[in-house]
Parts: sequence; C-alpha cells; structure tokens
Amino acid sequence: MNGLDFLFNPQQVAVIGASQSPQKIGYAILDNIIKSGYKGAIYPVNPRESEIGGRKCYCSIKDIDVPVELAVISIPAAKVGQVARECGQSGVKGLVVITAGFKEVGLEGHKLEQELLKICREFGMRMLGPNCVGLMNTHSPINASFANGFPNRGNISFISQSGAMLVSILDWSFEMGLGFSSFISLGNKADLNEVDFIESCADDPQTSVILCYIEDVTNGDRFVKVCSSAARKKPIVILKSGTSTAGAQAASSHTGALAGSDRAYDAAFRQCGVLRADSMNDLFDLARAFSAQPLPLQPRVAIVTNAGGPAIVTTDAVEKNGLKMARFTKETIDQLRENLPPAANIYNPVDLIGDARNDRYHFALDTVLKDNNVDSVLVLLCPAAVTEPLETAKSIVELSQRFASKPVMAVYMGGKSLETGNNYLTENGIPVFTFPEPSVRAIKGMVDYAGYKNNPAVLEPVELASIDQAAAQNVINDVLADRRVVMLGHEASSMMAAYGIPVSHSYLAETEEEAAKIAVKVGLPVALKISSPRILHKTDVGGVEIGLHSEAEVRRAFTRIMEKVRYFMPDAPIYGIEVQNMVEDGVEVIVGMSRDIQFGPLVVFGLGGIYVNLLEEVTFRLATALVTREEVEKMIAETKAYTLLKGYRGKKAADIGALTDSILRTARMVSDLKQITEMDINPIRVHTKGVTALDVKITIEDNDH
Repeated sequence: MNGLDFLFNPQQVAVIGASQSPQKIGYAILDNIIKSGYKGAIYPVNPRESEIGGRKCYCSIKDIDVPVELAVISIPAAKVGQVARECGQSGVKGLVVITAGFKEVGLEGHKLEQELLKICREFGMRMLGPNCVGLMNTHSPINASFANGFPNRGNISFISQSGAMLVSILDWSFEMGLGFSSFISLGNKADLNEVDFIESCADDPQTSVILCYIEDVTNGDRFVKVCSSAARKKPIVILKSGTSTAGAQAASSHTGALAGSDRAYDAAFRQCGVLRADSMNDLFDLARAFSAQPLPLQPRVAIVTNAGGPAIVTTDAVEKNGLKMARFTKETIDQLRENLPPAANIYNPVDLIGDARNDRYHFALDTVLKDNNVDSVLVLLCPAAVTEPLETAKSIVELSQRFASKPVMAVYMGGKSLETGNNYLTENGIPVFTFPEPSVRAIKGMVDYAGYKNNPAVLEPVELASIDQAAAQNVINDVLADRRVVMLGHEASSMMAAYGIPVSHSYLAETEEEAAKIAVKVGLPVALKISSPRILHKTDVGGVEIGLHSEAEVRRAFTRIMEKVRYFMPDAPIYGIEVQNMVEDGVEVIVGMSRDIQFGPLVVFGLGGIYVNLLEEVTFRLATALVTREEVEKMIAETKAYTLLKGYRGKKAADIGALTDSILRTARMVSDLKQITEMDINPIRVHTKGVTALDVKITIEDNDH
C-alpha cells in the first residue's frame, strides 16, 4: 500500500505493553491481533511477564532475535520515547503508538511528542499516532487496535481523526452490513497523517472508496496535490468538522470578511475532486453507493414507484440537486403504455400504482433500464396489502446485475414489513434507503465524482504576458519601508499595472489646486477618494465624490472630503486625496483574495459593489487552481453575476474573456507575492470590451518580521 505495507501487512508484530489482565489495553491489542486471524509472528513485550496467553513474553524488543516490522506501543507516555529508541535500534519499520498523554494534554505532552517524532526521524521509522485507537486491515488480516470487534471484509477504507468516531462506526457497521478493507485511527498525526493514508489507500487494490473524518489538514499544498491524483483512481469522501471561521484572518477587506477556513476547505475539496459530506449519514450513504454500484454516465435519473406522493418528493429532490429527470424514448413509452394499467403513469416518474406486485415492478424496471436516455434508476416501494418486498428485491438485484453499467438504488419506505426485502438488497450490494432524499444525494455525489474522474487532468497553464513581478515587489518594499501594511490607492493601482490588470489609475494630490491640475491632465470627469491607510471603506466617512466635471467642482469636492473625514476620523493620518478618471459603464463584480492558513491564497469572485457582504453571492477557488481559462470560466459561471455578464434583458454581453484574464492575473499575483495577505478589486467594471479595476485595496505583511 504505497510504502506502508509494514503497517497493513507486517510479517512480524511486537505488542509493547502486552498484558495478562483483560482490563488493560495491552491485553485487548494482543487479543485483537490473535483473533483477527493474523498469519505473522506475534511477540508480546512486558518485562514483568514471562508469558502471556501461552506465548513467550520478552523483556524488551531488543531481546527478540528476529527483525520486527511493526511495534504497537501501549505503555505510559513518559516511557514511550525510550522504547521507541530501542525499536529504532532493533530495525523496526513502523510504530503504532496507542498511548495518550502527548500534545493533547498541553506543553509537557507536546515536548514528549516532539522528542518521539525526533527519534522516529533519526531511525527512519514511520509512526501512526500517538493517542490513537490503532489500525485494522481485513484482507491481511490484522487488527492492531483496542477497538471492540473487527469489521466485516469489504472495500471501504475509513480514516478517522477521532478515535471515538472510529469505534462507533465500527459498531454501527455490523448492523448496517457494511464491509471495510481498513480502519485507520490518526490520533495526533505527529508523523503519518490523512494525506499519507489517502495516498496509500488509493493504491490499495482491496479499496474501492476512501472515507475520511477529519478536523484539520496538516499540509494544505500536499493535500491538494495527493488528492488530485488519488481521486482520479477512486472516490474520496470527507466529512470535515469544525466549520467555523476560526482559521480566517482578521478581516479588513470584503474578501477577508467572506472567507474563512471552511470556505478554503470547500475550495480545496472542489479543486482536487474530493466529495464533501455534510453529515455522517451522507458519508456512509455515499460509501454504500460507491462500494457496490457503477458510476453513472450522465445525470439523467429515472424513478419507478408504486406511490405518487413519494415520487413527487423524489422528483423535487432530483431537480434540487442539479440532476435531470430522464426523458424516455418513444419505444419505452409505448411498451409501458401497452403493459401497465391505464391508471399508471408511463412517463418519468413511472407510477405503477398501489396494487403493483413484483411482476409489474420487474417489467417496468427492465424496460426503463433498457432505455439509453436513462443513466441511473431509483426504485421506490411503499408497503401495501399486495406489495411483495422480498420478490421485488430479488428482481431489483437480478436486473441490476444484468444492466451492470447503470447504478440502481432502492427506497423501501417502511419498517418491519419491508425488513426481509431490505436485508436482501443490502446483502446483494443494492444501496437501500428509508426516504428518497438521501438516495438522490448519493446519486448526485456519484455524478459529481464521475465528472471529475472522466475530465482530463489539469490542462497546460495559460501563459500570461506583460507581468513585471519586480516592479510590484518594489511597491511592497516601499510600503513596508513606510511602516505601513495597507496600500494607498495609487500604490495599489501600480500593483495592478505591474501585473497587466487594466486599472483606472489614481494620482495623489495634497492640495485642491494640485487635484484640479491632475483632473485636467487625466481628463474630466473625475472621482476623488480620500487617501489614508486607516480608512479602508471610504464611502462610510464621506471620503468619495464622483462625476466631477470641472476644475471648480474638483476644488470644492476636495474641501468637502477633507472636512468630512476630519470630522468623522480626526485621528486618521491623511496622505492627500486621489484623483481618478471616470470610466464607462459595465457590470460591477468583485475579484479578491484572502490568505488561508492551511491552503494559501484563496481567490473570490462574485457580484461587486456595496452589497457584496450583504448578498455573499460569491464563489471561491485556491489561487493555485486558477491556472487555466476553463477553471476560471467555471468559477464565473457559478455565480449570479454570470447572468448579468452574458447580457440581461436586452443589454449587450460583457467581455467575459477580459474578466477571465484579469482573474488569472490576480491569482498569479497573489501566488507570486507571498507578502499580500488580503486584496479586493471592488468593483472591477466589466465593459462590453475590456475591464477596468476601479477601487483596489491591498493589505500586506512583512514576512521577515
């Protein structure tokens, strides 16, 4: 499994801290390894015992006279470092450190964990944990954990940052009849983390779908790189908890206010083909679908039912999730009309009415699956006096196997009376649900994943001409030299120009006469904007006047702005007033950036202007994802701004190509210049030909301090 075979299929295992007492974790670990059917050599290690369960017990791993691949450690935290060093000296390849009491308990525990990691690095050992439940592999087999039970053999790998979540899911899986290839408890992730195991499971022939429960990502760049590749091999479904904005920067821009750590995870998952589950139910609904059913070719869904109400609910869910109701061919409709009762609905959804027995279900499902316009089928069954749940389940299984290229799922809407049919479906690989909505979400997940897997890998990045990174860096250096972190308008417009983003240039005036002269030079009419590093939203303090058509108007406006700003913010340092020429009308959008602590620069696009924070009609991408026109165009199309850009109610279409170029250049800028922490181009006005950045805010930091 991609270099981690010594964990999942070791030739020898030592249990350090093995115990005779059933109340001890060391006893449970040893007992689990033995009962799992593990075929390799097992060595209990405990200096206070001579034998455990009829097996010779060793005082130290150094006393074992053969090389040991894997050591499972369950001893007090203070002694783990010494034992790990002995393992390294004895040639052990991997450690599973069950012991708690490390960084999760505070500073002293953190020091112990760092020392443990240092020892592992010194000897080239890999470590799972500490503070973990352990790991299980049903195909080796091995159960190197203290969990209660061993999963049924299957093709799902489950990676969990929470040990409690892992043991709970294990217990629940027996009731649900789910089979797993491996269970991995990450613990503190001092060495091996979710990315290592996703990469490993992607290469595991026994794994068909990878599930993860995570609370954070250790290395955002590596996560994206590994998952982008792994998701082309098999589906990755992640439940990410902790959806607050605690990881976001203190926001000084619109983008900073909108962005948060959860937005970054959404963007990262979307970029690398990971499906994000909203709940534990969704996580395992998708697991059931992927583990047993083929991927749909298209989003066209057919519904076969014996009840109208549930069919309507399902149809609504299909449309709500962005799927399509399949349109049957004339041949299919004719066959349904000829063979179903007159009261039946022969169009999608196919309603067999309440007296439908198995024979009617069998015929309708067979007919629908033959239709080339159908990509997946949902079979709904509600209990009636004549319903045949088990016989119908057998028909569903038979036809699913015959039409093996199309996913088939069942919704058995009932309880006790449907239990035998429900169990038969589960045993034969048909995902079965109690209500329609989860089944539709499962198909939606499969369609989304198929779209990622079947699309070509990332195309060649666009070559961007007319970029002067050195000039932009000089602007940053000058601002930092002035002991500021917020750029003034004329500095921000110089940054835009350096990266080839069309901008309405700002020129700084310190007096009303200087402002009037600049206005004539750049061409009337003009706008005036206060220039102060303390004033980010200028309109809030009367710091903006637009549409000034004469020198006299410019002078009067200059005076008014100064008076208002000094009244509202008397302590704000004022560098002067920026003079900016007015530009033609267009659609106003926002392009911005906020730097996420895990994933780096996050680019935002959406409707611009003063309502951006109110409406939050925006979409996000990692800057590293925005290297092709196709990806940027997809980003633009996800927003309502796209409707306006295409031309709305008779208006001419805006220049989406020029906007795409500006977003690409923005992504390039924030990737090149690590000192930029937040940026707003709001608005950037998209004309029928070209774009113009009107108001640009850039916040930076001194990376050296």
